Amino acid sequence: MSQTQDSYYVPHGSHWPIVGSIGLLLLMVGVSTWLNGADAGFWVMMSGVAVMIFMLAGWFGTVIGESQHGLYNEQVDKSFRMGMFWFIFSEVMFFAAFFGALFYARNMSIPWLGGASNNFFTNLLLWSGYESTWPTNGPGEIGGDFEVMGPFGLPLINTAILLTSSVTVTIAHHALLAGKRNILTVFLGATFLLGFFFVYLQGVEYIEAYQHMNLKLSSGIYGSTFFMLTGFHGMHVTLGAIMLTIIWLRVVKGHFTADKHFAFEAVAWYWHFVDVVWVGLYVFVYWM
Repeated sequence: MSQTQDSYYVPHGSHWPIVGSIGLLLLMVGVSTWLNGADAGFWVMMSGVAVMIFMLAGWFGTVIGESQHGLYNEQVDKSFRMGMFWFIFSEVMFFAAFFGALFYARNMSIPWLGGASNNFFTNLLLWSGYESTWPTNGPGEIGGDFEVMGPFGLPLINTAILLTSSVTVTIAHHALLAGKRNILTVFLGATFLLGFFFVYLQGVEYIEAYQHMNLKLSSGIYGSTFFMLTGFHGMHVTLGAIMLTIIWLRVVKGHFTADKHFAFEAVAWYWHFVDVVWVGLYVFVYWM
């Protein structure tokens, strides 16, 4: 039954939270046992992944069906918007922690190890001869010599790709508002293709780093911060591209109107967030 605009929406009972809990349990038990040497842990982990994918597909499918049948009112729409806002805010804090770690290492830890800020004896007694320069792989040259990943080449191309994708998703949004479905379909499709292309090029970049530059996750503080920041961002781009693909499939099926399309907006917000994070990452990791 449809919800009136002045009524408070009460969701019906659902089995999906229980399914998700089982999936998370299998996933965590599998990961922990696999990392501790149990061969069966890998298969337990993969069964957890399968259950989680099943849960996400089923739960989101239920929500999409309810939305298409007009079961949600403005109060539900507002709750969706608040939920997406706080989700993106949590992601901002997630990346802020890693950017903070990078700042701390470059501007506080390394100068301290090098004897700066009246800590001459730190350098003399603990790490004699250590030069406080960036990039570094730490005292004792942890992981050996490596080459620095410069800002040109693939990183610059990937920057152009993400900035272009931000433009294409904006064009698609305006096309949706204007009722131009063909333009919407083309530019939204271009957006998720650009996203997957970004991930592919980042994979090529990682292969180059490992095979030819000796730049690895184990290459001291530079290697760990480089791969943690770019790797987690790449994971977010992958998730965003998958979400854009699902939204594109919904557009092809005729979903969304000019005044009811929050799912599209939510994914567009997330994609713009991913783009902004990359710009900051490109400046502070590749340039500085």
